[in-house]
Amino acid sequence: MRRPGPLPSSSRAEAEHVSADETRREAERRSTMRRLGIEDREPAREPDVDTAPIAVLRPADPSADGRDEPSVGVSDEPRTPRASVWRAARARRRALRSEVKRFTARTRRRRRAWLIGIGAVLAVVAASAGAAYSPLFAVERIVVEGADQLDVPAVEAALAEQVGTPLPLVDASAVKAALVGFPLIETYALEARPPHDLVVRVVERTPVGVVQGEAGFTSVDAAGVALATSAEPPAGLPLIDASGGAGSSAFLAAGQVVRSLPADLRARVSNVTATSPEDVAFALDGGALQVIWGSVDDSPEKASALTAALGAELPEGVTTFDVSAPGNVIVR
Repeated sequence: MRRPGPLPSSSRAEAEHVSADETRREAERRSTMRRLGIEDREPAREPDVDTAPIAVLRPADPSADGRDEPSVGVSDEPRTPRASVWRAARARRRALRSEVKRFTARTRRRRRAWLIGIGAVLAVVAASAGAAYSPLFAVERIVVEGADQLDVPAVEAALAEQVGTPLPLVDASAVKAALVGFPLIETYALEARPPHDLVVRVVERTPVGVVQGEAGFTSVDAAGVALATSAEPPAGLPLIDASGGAGSSAFLAAGQVVRSLPADLRARVSNVTATSPEDVAFALDGGALQVIWGSVDDSPEKASALTAALGAELPEGVTTFDVSAPGNVIVR
């Protein structure tokens, strides 16, 4: 007689009972899903916070049970909270800014140094301009330099209207108009000498001779500009007699010849004549000696030849020196 097997334990019976219940519930779930047209997927699990499935409405399949009802499907895409996305984007932006700052640090330092340097230069220029155009650098004194025959107090009085004007704002046109009244001034230059001096450097005209006219004897320079007039001829200046008067081509040639003479020889000239620019002659020692000069060409060589001829031993009765050809001096 066979011995009967042992009775199943209570734990095994409970396990089999649970398994049967799960199988029955799974079958019911599948039947319900087929009836509703839902895709058969793995058994639903409890979703966590970050990966909960998203329900998607899909149109139901009319062939399933003949009813046109919407069906509910489950998407596999995990749901990500907006706060987490925002925090991740912010962290990424911070990291990107940090990298940009690190790689552009040298460029930013160089740009900052340039901006500081340019700003300093602009500040210095602005401060200098503001100070220069302020009354701190206004003209208080007129200084005339280079004057020998010029009436310096008269020049200072003519420029008195510039006193009180800032040095950079001195009116050059007004200064020129004031100095035109002084014929002895050939050229001039203005210099601002901070803080309060306006310097006028003048070059005076050099008189080369005297022209006789109805008003008397007028001293003129090599350009024929009248410098002064007196009743008596001034000492040390030769009398110039040129065709066409002062300012003519003959007079200009005579004036250039006088200026080209050495100082000791020029002091011996008593009068100069010129009928044309190629026919200049003058007298020495009050008319005792006559010099035929010719044109103004080669004047330095002619002056050297004349000086050598005057210093040489000459025959008695020589009164004329022809240096129109400087390489061949003719005396007679």
